[in-house]
Amino acid sequence: MGEALMSESEIRNFFRDKYPAGVPAEVDTSAYKTIVDVFEKSCRRFASKPAFTSIGVTITYAELDKLSKDFAAYLQNKTSLKPGDRIAIQLPNLTQYPVVVFGAMRAGLIVVNTNPLYTARELEHQFNDSGAKALVVLANMASIAQEVLPHTGVEHVIVTELADMHAPIKRTIMNAAVKHIKKMVPAYSIPNAVPFTKAMKSGARYTFKPVECKSEDIAVLQYTGGTTGVAKGAMLTHANLVANLLQVKPILLAKLGEGQEICIAPLPLYHIYSFTLNCGIMVETGNHSILIPNPRDIPGFVKELKNWKFTAFLGLNTLFVALCNNEEFQDLDFSSLKITASGGMALTSDTAKMWKTVTGCDVAEGYGMTETSPVVSINPMNAIQIGTIGLPIPSTLIKNIDDNGKDLPLGEPGELCVKGPQVMKGYWQRPDETAKTINADGWIMTGDVAVIQDDGYVRIVDRKKDMILVSGFNVYPNEIEDVITSHPDVVECAAVGIPDLKSGEAVKVYAVRSNPNLKESDVKEFCRERLTAYKVPKSIEFREELPKTNVGKILRRELRDEEMKKSGKA
Repeated sequence: MGEALMSESEIRNFFRDKYPAGVPAEVDTSAYKTIVDVFEKSCRRFASKPAFTSIGVTITYAELDKLSKDFAAYLQNKTSLKPGDRIAIQLPNLTQYPVVVFGAMRAGLIVVNTNPLYTARELEHQFNDSGAKALVVLANMASIAQEVLPHTGVEHVIVTELADMHAPIKRTIMNAAVKHIKKMVPAYSIPNAVPFTKAMKSGARYTFKPVECKSEDIAVLQYTGGTTGVAKGAMLTHANLVANLLQVKPILLAKLGEGQEICIAPLPLYHIYSFTLNCGIMVETGNHSILIPNPRDIPGFVKELKNWKFTAFLGLNTLFVALCNNEEFQDLDFSSLKITASGGMALTSDTAKMWKTVTGCDVAEGYGMTETSPVVSINPMNAIQIGTIGLPIPSTLIKNIDDNGKDLPLGEPGELCVKGPQVMKGYWQRPDETAKTINADGWIMTGDVAVIQDDGYVRIVDRKKDMILVSGFNVYPNEIEDVITSHPDVVECAAVGIPDLKSGEAVKVYAVRSNPNLKESDVKEFCRERLTAYKVPKSIEFREELPKTNVGKILRRELRDEEMKKSGKA
């Protein structure tokens, strides 16, 4: 990476005195060997405390311990699976998810988190790339799985229905309603598939045999979104996940306690952000996660929120906007809310202000990536700087490099590089891709352009690949979007670069407006007052909605691809 302007010890010393009281510069990551150790200790320590709630079912830590043992025993005694085999888990935020995940890990299997909204093509790739031998799938998505299973190596399929964790009578009524009245379960036929309830009953008849795992063993194959080519599996070890849990914990404990918090979890547990926070940190601290299966159903989401005096909320920018624009959400009691954490996409300053106005709680933005388990940095709970991603978490080194790999001084924008115990082992069966991303010294190149301030706080300027080049000037979409979403009549927007004969590229913005009378000229004038001329969008296109990932991150790539097709350059 060229000659270092700061050695690793100098970087470490620079950040050492930047952390607030109670947050160490370094953490001892040897407290646990595996995520299973974390889980089992919490089940003993917080046995009577509620662990997870979803669609009216709450399970305690003691119940989760027993249920996950039963599932592990089923895998050990009624399947051909062996420690190290991969099991794909394709479930939304239901209480079945932690039962299956912790059960699989206790049996020594590698979890392959799988998006329930995947297409057949995406499923087939992930099952074959990971070499998954088993699949746990929600019945609502089983018809798509049926389509691809003959083309994969999956040998065992377990199908669960929405209400399977309810008592028998209620389960039967709810599952029948979902299938026959709401028509939410397309017909499927998967030979030899085992119902989840049958697997659990079977497992309860056997004795679970503990499996010895090493810290360097892979715990999870977490697939990247595939926004740059084919999706790759990040090999996250037990050591990676334990480290990230212990790195973030002291920052959250500045405001949260143990065994007493109620955390709202609308982001899917199969996404690494929610996986680490809700199945890692919240479990280790004995706290209670309220799982939201469908956060896009805002009225249903708000109805669930009315049931809880929640103290923590994990979300991202688009979700905050949707909630704050809901009148019933605005009327909720937020007096117990201690922390709001944001990740997954850039938090705009306007959204942060709106959330604070509605809830009275500041948003602590963090930053991470699948390959770093995921957290790299976060705003300290008592020292939040809106517009930054905070300080690197304990035991994490960061620096910026230029396009030639040369280290850059503080204050200069460059590609952010990260080193720490949370950095993945590599990409599954892709050593060449791993070598492109992680150098010989263990630094991972994030692909994000950042500025490291003199006070140690970090600002993300943008993704390198999303940067727009207008007449030789770098234009960062985040800046444009931050300005435009501050307009009172704009709900959300996305800025992309489009081909332009004069300037090479020009800025185009796709926007969702709350006022149908808002005109393109109004937005441009608004931008001219706030942006340098070359940053002002050349065109504005209003849409009813913007394309998003499963976690609500706006897909600039899809919008950019549309433009390329229009221009004949796709």
